[in-house]
Amino acid sequence: MKTQEFFNVLEQHKDKSLLFEYAPNLLVGANYHITEVKHILVDSVDCGSQIDSWRETIIQLWESPNELDKTEYMAVYKALAILKKVGGMKPYTSDAELKLEYSNSKFHTTQLFVNDFEIQGKNLIIKLAIEKTDCKAKELCGVPEKEVEKVESCCSPSSGCC
Repeated sequence: MKTQEFFNVLEQHKDKSLLFEYAPNLLVGANYHITEVKHILVDSVDCGSQIDSWRETIIQLWESPNELDKTEYMAVYKALAILKKVGGMKPYTSDAELKLEYSNSKFHTTQLFVNDFEIQGKNLIIKLAIEKTDCKAKELCGVPEKEVEKVESCCSPSSGCC
């Protein structure tokens, strides 16, 4: 989901509570805070020597250990106020891919993509997903689509790619 699409969803559901599902049926705790917003320019070269660049917006969520007993989730309007304040200080790139950065004691720190959202009663649930790594130069390197699981086929010394 792009940054502006995410903001549009929030704007449409200001009266809801904002929940994040980081894995199937697992929610970020009600004690979460938005602790950082990153405006990232990724400038890359893939294993096929192709240059690429894109922008990302990364919103970091953190669960406060001092609020473990908290049961009420942040309101969408409060999250919007935080994000708008950030946007006033450092403008967003509206077409940047949006990611949420999160971890807890049982889930490693990672950047998650917004896969979908759903409304359940008074809750707006943002459904997050992990995107697997991939070889962007499959065709250039002669890697058949069915062999994606074999990482060594893309970047092995004999591939002529790297």
